[in-house]
Amino acid sequence: MLIIQSIILGFVQGLTEFIPISSSAHLVIIPWLFGWTDPVLSSLTFDVSLHLGTLLALIVFFWKDWVTLIGAWFKSVFQLKIGDDQNRRMAWFLVLACIPGGIAGVLAESRIEKIFHENPIPAANMIVMGVVIAILGGLLWLADALARHDRPIGKMTLKDSILIGLAQALAIFPGVSRSGSTITAGLALGLEREAAARFSFLLSAPIIAGAGLKSLYELMKGIKSGTIAHAEIVIFPIGFIVAAVSGFLCIKLLLDFLKKHSTKAFAIYRWALAALVIAVALVRG
Repeated sequence: MLIIQSIILGFVQGLTEFIPISSSAHLVIIPWLFGWTDPVLSSLTFDVSLHLGTLLALIVFFWKDWVTLIGAWFKSVFQLKIGDDQNRRMAWFLVLACIPGGIAGVLAESRIEKIFHENPIPAANMIVMGVVIAILGGLLWLADALARHDRPIGKMTLKDSILIGLAQALAIFPGVSRSGSTITAGLALGLEREAAARFSFLLSAPIIAGAGLKSLYELMKGIKSGTIAHAEIVIFPIGFIVAAVSGFLCIKLLLDFLKKHSTKAFAIYRWALAALVIAVALVRG
């Protein structure tokens, strides 16, 4: 049963990490709804496997972009010049946009995560999460409906990158969603839907890498000290592989989807999910 649960959660992580519906919320909600109480599913080991899986998906899918952007960044440093080079500008936009999220993660992420890893999770906490999910759904709907989405990613400005970076910092709270907050900000700023999603995905990679490497370090210490359970080691490759494959497919499908469709369907899904979470929390009391 643990293997089946880890496959399901690995798939959910890969799917919801990039769709603007909050992966962190789903990884809390699904075990909470179905009564999955095995501590392995909320362990550091499994968390690392899921994050590294989605990181691999980002690296593989955008590998050409990464080669270009990293090379452009180093050239700008060595030559002390950015100029009108679009790749150099984009590389620095990503670096600067990562700063707010990195600071927020260091200062508050671990504390907030603990609130939603209690067993059992208090109903009040789940209601708060449901409200946050609904609010972000409303903001996503408004950003998509009211703004003009006519600016390609090459027309981004420094101001855009900073504002999207600030939006990413809000994703430390389960229910906000890293992709949800950054795509919403990009849409509100007038970016094309695909452009907003692409910048969101590129921006998430350094944050996911930072969180994943930090957790991996803690995991290695746990393995050396013998505090990591055998079951955690067994499900590590399962979570990693499933999250990587589902994440890769999700990136492709979402970018193709946003070329022709709006993000309103995801807003509606958020409202339905929020209603479900709040209703169940109230019933369980």
